[in-house]
Amino acid sequence: MATAGTVHIPWYATVFRGDKVAAALQEIAPIALRYGATGYAVHRSRDDRYRFLQTATFERKIDFERYWYGAEFSAWREQYSSHYQVPIVYVWHDVIASGSFDPDESWGGGATQPVADAPA
Repeated sequence: MATAGTVHIPWYATVFRGDKVAAALQEIAPIALRYGATGYAVHRSRDDRYRFLQTATFERKIDFERYWYGAEFSAWREQYSSHYQVPIVYVWHDVIASGSFDPDESWGGGATQPVADAPA
């Protein structure tokens, strides 16, 4: 049985193009949702401002391949080809655990309530 997977796509901007690559990735990443992704993210390294990690979660790998080889992403890679280093080698990961914390939710499910600061 197929399970959801998350693809990791590492990008490395060429010299002086970090901000342009950041903007370009913000443009292409949401398009994954049109191809069946249930979520996406783009991370920029704080230590190396030229390094990026794009992720997207898909129920089926074929949906990711439709996104990666589709018209939008192919045109995007052509347009920005001088802005990042090649080759781009994506890695498919199985999602084995995930979670998040929403501070607006009630304090159930084993989460601990944060301790308030002591009055000054």
